[in-house]
Amino acid sequence: MTKPGTALGEWCHVHNVRQVRRSPGFLFYTSIAIAIIASVPLVYLLIRSIGSGPETIQLILRPRVFQVFTRTFLLVSTVSIAATVLGVSLAWLTVRTNLPVRRMWVLLTPLPLVIPSYVFSFLVTVFLSPKGMLQTALYPVFGIERLPDIHGFFGAWLTLTLLCYPYVLLPVRAALIKLDPALEDSAQSLGHSPWSTFYKVTLPILAPSIGVGALLTALYTLSDFGAVSIFGYETFTWAIYIQYESSFDRTAAAGLSMILIFFALFLVLAETRIDKSKNQKPGKVTSSRPIHFIPLGSWRPFATLYTASVIFVSLVVPLSVLSYWVVRGLEAGEPLLNLWEPSINSLSVSLAAAAATLLAALPIGILATRFPTKSSIIIEKVSSLGFALPGIVVSLGLVFFGIRVFPAIYQTPLLLIIGYMILFLQPAIGATRTSLQQVNSTLEESGRSLGRSPVDVFVSITLPLMRPGLLSGAAMVFLLTMKELPATLILSPIGFSTLATLTWSAASEAYFAQAAMPALLLILTSSIPLGMMIPRRSQTVSS
Repeated sequence: MTKPGTALGEWCHVHNVRQVRRSPGFLFYTSIAIAIIASVPLVYLLIRSIGSGPETIQLILRPRVFQVFTRTFLLVSTVSIAATVLGVSLAWLTVRTNLPVRRMWVLLTPLPLVIPSYVFSFLVTVFLSPKGMLQTALYPVFGIERLPDIHGFFGAWLTLTLLCYPYVLLPVRAALIKLDPALEDSAQSLGHSPWSTFYKVTLPILAPSIGVGALLTALYTLSDFGAVSIFGYETFTWAIYIQYESSFDRTAAAGLSMILIFFALFLVLAETRIDKSKNQKPGKVTSSRPIHFIPLGSWRPFATLYTASVIFVSLVVPLSVLSYWVVRGLEAGEPLLNLWEPSINSLSVSLAAAAATLLAALPIGILATRFPTKSSIIIEKVSSLGFALPGIVVSLGLVFFGIRVFPAIYQTPLLLIIGYMILFLQPAIGATRTSLQQVNSTLEESGRSLGRSPVDVFVSITLPLMRPGLLSGAAMVFLLTMKELPATLILSPIGFSTLATLTWSAASEAYFAQAAMPALLLILTSSIPLGMMIPRRSQTVSS
């Protein structure tokens, strides 16, 4: 047992953290077991790569692989920068300024997050292609016969930027709501203008939240399959899929996946550095003073136009195109697909995945927050690695082990749920850690001092205080699971269709009217859990 004055106590003193007890055995070993399950794709890739010997090294050194890496890095970096600019600016406008109809923008700006990238990409292709809907509408008025081709980098960049900026918007908006207005008031009392106050006071405080949002955007872009495949922009995800589909030899796919893992590991380590820079204290209470809105003055019409333009392009246009195809299909007498069974399948598997992922994230989040050691940090980072991997890589690993180690669960919904858990464990762990950091540890100590067991204290005191954050994390997992396509295509049992697979199969064969209805239903269903992640206070602040 660890005693006061030992190495652990000295470590806590030096690093200015509260000294903690040794982690309970069941918590530690449960976390290890979950980390082992989460590392199945990595183990599979190591087996494949080591088994191929020099062939993997030769593959990595090919000039073509360097080109794919360059293209992937370009897309990840540019999407992260653009999404950060959009997310930060929209968060600041909807929380800190006198933007007109601000409450409406608060509700609308996060909604693009619910649109799957493959759905949005199809819609962008139909709307903006050289002979698409926009060109057809412009020709009678302006005589435009052909629009520029959007395939390649620009189409993928535009799609992922418009879909990913909510990853930055939501944490930055939450940070702005918690920010004490007295800090900005003090800066302005010293003669700083509102813009100077934002850049010199507000922005540095928001830096950790901005960094986390940008990293989530980078991880999502790195693992995206829908946009890069539809627009024909070759990144690692698409290259891995091509190797998997075109050859019985999985060595090339495994080698490319290993490079992707190193890329993802770099991003995860960067997340660790950002997490250390937060310097947040558990149980810290922010000011409840009302927010003083910054008057936009003559910039108000431009800010409104800017916000409305983002919503128009990222939300109104795709929903309008989907609605148009539904109406057109009904008018043409085209039979709509039976959506009852795919809807039930999507909802049931997503709810099960959200519950399983949250249960798996709880011990890891508790271990990393309440018992911080090198072992707990390693467990957390290994468990989080799946979020940066494309669904096809995770699926290949699970298929390999499902056939050879656990054939009883192969081609069952259980294997699909495990795949979702590995893919989306990181957001659930993040929600668990953030929720637990907001619980003052003295409350738990007071409960234990009254003779209550640690489990009783956690169930009766800690868990109720964590509930809002945990529900938000479960909602995020549910949303991501509803949209996930590659893992669903590979791991689903035969005949098990979901709204995602139904939309993909219909749209890939250019049956847009048949694809529109399940896509609309998928977006509508995914919008419900997103409402749980919107900070409530931002909706109730008066202007």
